[in-house]
This record gives sequence, C-alpha cells and structure tokens, in this order.
Amino acid sequence: MRGHKVLLNMDLAARYGVTTKRFNEYVRRNKARFPLDFMFQRAQEEWDSLRSQFGTLKTARGQHRKYLPYAFTEHGAIMAATILNSPRATEVSVYVVRAFVRLREMLAAAQACYSRRSSFAAVAPSIRSRSASFSAARRTTVPTGSVSPMSKQ
Repeated sequence: MRGHKVLLNMDLAARYGVTTKRFNEYVRRNKARFPLDFMFQRAQEEWDSLRSQFGTLKTARGQHRKYLPYAFTEHGAIMAATILNSPRATEVSVYVVRAFVRLREMLAAAQACYSRRSSFAAVAPSIRSRSASFSAARRTTVPTGSVSPMSKQ
C-alpha cells in the first residue's frame, strides 16, 4: 500500500496482545513517535477497496469500523512495540535491540577484515618484488645441470 508493506492497527494489536482500542490509545498518546513513513491513516477509497475483498460483512450493530484504520510500516511496527506494555511487545523490543547489537558486531568484524585486507594489499607489491628478485637470484646461483634443493621434493 502506497509503496510500503504495511500491517493494520488491528493486526498489530492482536500480535502484541492488546485490544485495538488500547493500541490506538497508545499510538494517539505517542503521535510524535510515528512520522508519516512509520504510520499513516488509510484513505476511505483504500479502505473500501480492502473491505470489498473481505467477502461477507456481518450485519449486527457495532460490527463495522467507525474510524479508518492506521497502517504501520516495518519501522512503525517496531516503534509500536516500544510504547506498549504487553509481554509480547516487550519481547519484540528486546529482540530488535539484540538484532541491532548483533548487526553492529557483524559490521565491526567486516570492517576489521576489510582493514586487514587493505593493509595486505599495501604490502603485496613489496612481497611480489621480493619474490621475483629471490627467484632471479636463485636462477643465477644454481649451476647448470645441478639439482636445486627445492626441486627434490
């Protein structure tokens, strides 16, 4: 939707173990944490289009939404976990923090590896020239017809 993969507020509320009403209250109280790239309210046309795909609608009173649903991007879903107090939301928040710490450790290891590679690349021409001069010196010092100690292997 609008170029993003999104979850609706009712789906996030269910995943985090709270009612949609409570979820929306928490979001309204923390509006500053949800910029437009984290959360947006669906347009009436978008909701009507989605609603028509539900198939059959219940006819009882109070079975339909009074307000348009909020759609949360991946960033918004993670931010929602930080404002909720349910056990599942806390679990998700801890998981995200651990994932970012692990990602930072992997990045540091990759940078260290790259730095070692760069330092080796700086030394490699010197090693190649020494190797070439050693080979040339060896060819000139070994008499013709004699066997080199290196070739006996």
